[in-house]
Amino acid sequence: MKKYLFLPLITLAIACGNDNKPTEVEKSGMEEPKAAAFALSNLDKSVEPCDNFYQFAVGGWIKENPVPSTESRWSSFNVVVESNNEKLRAILDEFAAKDAAKGSMEQKIGDFYKSMMDSTLAEDLSLSPLNPVMEMINSIQTSDELINLSANLRTKGISSLFGLYIGQDDKKSDKYITHVYQGGLGLPDQAYYVKDDEKSIEIQEAYKLHLEKMMTLSGMEAEASRAAAMKIYSIEESLAKISMTRVERRDPDKTYNKMTVAKLSEMSPSINWSGYISAVGLNNVEDLIVSQPNFMKGLGSLIKEIDLEDWKLYMKWCALNSYAYSLSSDIVNQNFDFYSKTLSGTKEMKPRWKRSLSKVNGSLGELLGKAFVKRHFPEESKEDVRRMVENLRSVFRERINGLAWMSEETKEKALLKLESFNMKIGYPSKWTDYSSLEVTANNPVQNLMNAREFSFIEMINKLGKPVDKEEWFMTPQTVNAYYSSSQNEIVFPAGILQPPFYDANADAAINYGGIGAVIGHEFTHGFDDQGSKYDHEGNLSNWWTEDDRTQFDDRADFVVKQFDSFEPLEGLFVNGKLTLGENIADLGGATLSYHAMEKELEENGEPEPIDGFTYKQRFFLGWAQVWHMNMTDEELRKRIATDSHSPGNYRVIGPLANMPEFADAFGCQSGDPMVNPDSLKAVIW
Repeated sequence: MKKYLFLPLITLAIACGNDNKPTEVEKSGMEEPKAAAFALSNLDKSVEPCDNFYQFAVGGWIKENPVPSTESRWSSFNVVVESNNEKLRAILDEFAAKDAAKGSMEQKIGDFYKSMMDSTLAEDLSLSPLNPVMEMINSIQTSDELINLSANLRTKGISSLFGLYIGQDDKKSDKYITHVYQGGLGLPDQAYYVKDDEKSIEIQEAYKLHLEKMMTLSGMEAEASRAAAMKIYSIEESLAKISMTRVERRDPDKTYNKMTVAKLSEMSPSINWSGYISAVGLNNVEDLIVSQPNFMKGLGSLIKEIDLEDWKLYMKWCALNSYAYSLSSDIVNQNFDFYSKTLSGTKEMKPRWKRSLSKVNGSLGELLGKAFVKRHFPEESKEDVRRMVENLRSVFRERINGLAWMSEETKEKALLKLESFNMKIGYPSKWTDYSSLEVTANNPVQNLMNAREFSFIEMINKLGKPVDKEEWFMTPQTVNAYYSSSQNEIVFPAGILQPPFYDANADAAINYGGIGAVIGHEFTHGFDDQGSKYDHEGNLSNWWTEDDRTQFDDRADFVVKQFDSFEPLEGLFVNGKLTLGENIADLGGATLSYHAMEKELEENGEPEPIDGFTYKQRFFLGWAQVWHMNMTDEELRKRIATDSHSPGNYRVIGPLANMPEFADAFGCQSGDPMVNPDSLKAVIW
C-alpha cells in the first residue's frame, strides 16, 4: 500500500506511537421532484459570489457551526462521521450486550468494545499491561539487542527508530517487496524540530514538558524525569535532522531506492539488518526499497554515538506513547493535553464511547464494516456511483483527446492509463478473516497488541505471494476516498456515499458537484504531478515525451504559485509544493465533473432552477458545501506544516478561480477576485 492519495490526509510517516504508512444521481428534471439537498441557510448573501464564493456559498454554515469543544475542526466530513458513529455505536452496544459464541464476529467486536469502555478496569490495570515490554527494554545489553528489540516491538504496534512494511514494488507492481523508511519522531513532522520561529520554539518546549510529565507518570522521580525528557528529545531532534522533508517525500523518484540487504548493511553497518528482518518474521529477503537512504546511514551513526542507556529511555517512551490513550486516566489526560490541546486546540476530550469506537475501528475496522454495510448501505447507491464513474471517464477521455499542449504519442499512453483504471465502490468483495485474533473483555491493551500483531503478520505474509488486487486500504465505514497509483484504481467506501457528498434524492447538479467532483478528484490523482509518473499497470515508469512533461510541469507551476500566495494566518502561507497533487486533483475533479453533468443533461434535458439557482450554479454550490470547514488556529498551523491538502476555503476558491465555467455560471467578469487573469490561469486537464 505504497502510494495512495486521499482526500483528507494519509501520509507515509512513522513516529513513536503514530505509524501511518506510506499517505469522491439521480436524473434531474424527470418525473419525480428531487430534494433540494442544499440548505439556503448555508449562504451568506452579504458577499458577492464573484468576490469570495466560499463565503457566499457556505458563510451561513460557517457562522452557525463553530468548532465543538471536543474537536479541532468541524467540517462536512465530521458531520458525516458523526452520523456514521451513531450507526456504529448501535452495532457495538448490541454486540457488547450479547453472550455471543467465542470467536464469532459479535464476540470479538463486543468484547473489544467492552474492554475499551471499562474505565475501572483501565485504572486497575494502570501500566501493568506494558510491564513485559518495559522488562524487555531493561534487559538489552548491546546495540544489536536494541535493533532486535525495535523489531520485536514493531510487531506489537510500537513504532520507534524506523518503519518497515510489505507493499508493491513501484517498478514491478505485480510483486510485493519489503520497504523500510524513516521514523522515530513524537512530534508530527521533522519540521517541528528544526524550525526556530517563536511558535515552533513554544511547541518544542511544551513537548519537552510533556515528555517529562509522562516519564513521571510512568514511575520516575521528578529529577530523573527531567533528565530523561531532555535525552529523549535530543534523540528525536537528531533523527529529525537526518530526515527527508515532507515535500521531498512526495516524490516517488526520490523515495524509490532499491538495494540488497547486503548493500543496506554496508551503508549502515551499525544496524544488524539481517537480524532485524529475521526478528520481524521475514525470511529470504534479498532486496528492499529504502525510502530514505541518508536517514538510514545517519541512524547507523547515531546508534554508535548515543549511549545505550539513553536509547533504552527512548524505547520506553515509544512504548508508553504508543499505548498512552488506552492506559489509566492520568496518562490518557496528559496525552490529550499535549497532542490534542496544545497541538490541535481541542478543548475537551471526546466521550469514552467515541474513543472506544475509534479503537475498534482502528483494530477491527473491516469486521465492524461488514456489519455496517449490511445494515446501512443500499446496493442502488453502488450502481448509481458506478454509472457516474463511467460518465466521468468518458469526459476525461474526450478532454485528453482535445489537449492542444500534449503530443499524440503521450495522449495514447494517457488514454491507456485512463482505460485501465479499476474502481471499487462500497465494500470489499472479500473480507479479512479475523478467526486467529484473540479478543477478551478484560484487557484492553492486550487486545490492541493482539490486533496490531495480527495486522502485522497479515502484512508480512504477503511477501512472495501474488499481489492481492481485491485488497482495500480503507474500511467501508470510512468517510473518504482514494486513488492507488500502484493498483491504478479509485476507491469509494460506503461511508462517504451520503450527503453532502452523495444523495440519491438530490438533483444531478448537487451530486455532480459533490461525489462527482470527488470521483474526478481521484481520477485526476492518476495524472497529478506524482501520480502521472506511474503507468497503466501501476509501475513507476516515464510514459511522457520530454517536451510534454515540461509543458505539464510549467502548467503545474501556476498552481504552486497560486496556492503559495494564500495566507490563512498572518505570516503563515499554504505550501504550494506540498499541496500540489491535491490542488491539481481538485481543479481536475471539478472540471471533469462539471462537463460530465453537462453531458448527462444533454441527454435528459436542462432542469429548471431550484431555489433561484440554475443547475450550473448549483453544481458549484455542491462543491463548496463539501468543503465547508471551521478549524482552530492550532490545528490550522499543524495542517499547513503536515497536510498535503489545502484548507477547505482554498479548495473552493483556488480551483474555481481558474474555471471559465464558474465565471459563466455566476456572471463573473475579468478583474473580479474569483477570476484569475488569463496570464495566471492554471489549465491542465
